[in-house]
Amino acid sequence: MSALAHIAMDQGYIVGGSDRTETALTRSLSDSGIDVKYGHCEKNLDGYEVVVYTVAVPPDNPEYQRAQREGLPCISRADFLGYIMTRCKNRIGIAGMHGKSTCTSIVSQIFIDGETDPTILSGAELPALNASYRIGKDEFFIFEACEYMDSFLSFYPTIAVILNIEMDHVDYFKSMDQIYRSFVAFMNKTGEDGVCVVNADDPHVMKCAAEYGWDLITFGVHDSRSDFHAENIDFSRGRASFDIICKGNLLCRANLAVPGYHNIYNALAAAACAWLCGISGEMISAALGTFTGAKRRMEHKGQLNGADLYEDYAHHPTEIAATIDSARRMGYNRVLCVFQPHTYSRTAELFDSFASALRTADEVVLTDIYSARETDTFGISSGKLADAVGGALYFSDFSDAADYFASKLMPGDVLLIMGAGDIYKLSDLLSNMGKA
Repeated sequence: MSALAHIAMDQGYIVGGSDRTETALTRSLSDSGIDVKYGHCEKNLDGYEVVVYTVAVPPDNPEYQRAQREGLPCISRADFLGYIMTRCKNRIGIAGMHGKSTCTSIVSQIFIDGETDPTILSGAELPALNASYRIGKDEFFIFEACEYMDSFLSFYPTIAVILNIEMDHVDYFKSMDQIYRSFVAFMNKTGEDGVCVVNADDPHVMKCAAEYGWDLITFGVHDSRSDFHAENIDFSRGRASFDIICKGNLLCRANLAVPGYHNIYNALAAAACAWLCGISGEMISAALGTFTGAKRRMEHKGQLNGADLYEDYAHHPTEIAATIDSARRMGYNRVLCVFQPHTYSRTAELFDSFASALRTADEVVLTDIYSARETDTFGISSGKLADAVGGALYFSDFSDAADYFASKLMPGDVLLIMGAGDIYKLSDLLSNMGKA
């Protein structure tokens, strides 16, 4: 939403908006001359003629209700983005339950370094831009395609990337069949002149790919028949080096600067997109080596007591397990984590999987569930999840959690601060303690 606000202002519109709390993003909007209100109330709409809203905002939002009552045009974030992108010739949409922001950022890095002057809209800030968006020429539009509430069905990719598919967003998706239908519909948005780039190692993705009737490019690690696959994989401090094989030929050697086995897949998908758009293997290799990550995606936040602090947006069991595995590969003595569950519905539906994923850390702390758009009708709590993990602790206050880690962390440790809510406040608190 913040990126769309900047783009709208760049196109000459008077822009305002509201959010629940002040963040670095909202301060950036204010610094740019955009009127930001905190808290949601009807008077925030005074002087505005069109409302762009995110589906994460509930229908009883007072601003949305006033707009409906007064007949103001209400455009969803997805529809607004879909409208903006149609002016661009090549539209690369990155979809999947996990890794969208990181992969979008890697694709963006390659296209920026390749001097294609792309327009970019991502769900996370790119360090190279210090923003989540970039306004470029009309040749290439790179965007993150979110599946929640079927938002990505408002988009029009010419290259559709599917990283992975599994159960998530259980407040909207009630079955895997519903998820399959949504992803097949997104894939077919490319039309006969487009192409899909799909993860051959993910059976759910390949089930959807079987219903796509046009050009298909596969990527993977385990199946050497994939159009793009990794060979000769080595790890150093958790960071992978590998050969990217393109249709049987060596495209380039990748030396990733970001940790994690999962980033091999992100790099392969990004390389496929770049190759389809004529970017050389040499440029792809160079860009992969300089990409240092996206904000809140295994982002190094400093040290405390000689231990490294990393913040990660992980809020699904698969993401938690991947983040902990990444830290393990980096060679730390102990992997500690603090996790803020995101939404009651997800915590309840995936409860056992959360407990199993968290057990892979050496020590676990839970904070209160970030409710986002929900109220607790599930009888679920972080305390119950801590009990299910076994040996985990629960703190209702970030300052108490910070004091606990200040007394526990030591050199050779890594602390993973995970969640998609306001857990960044704890991250900032800990990093500031480390600077004191």
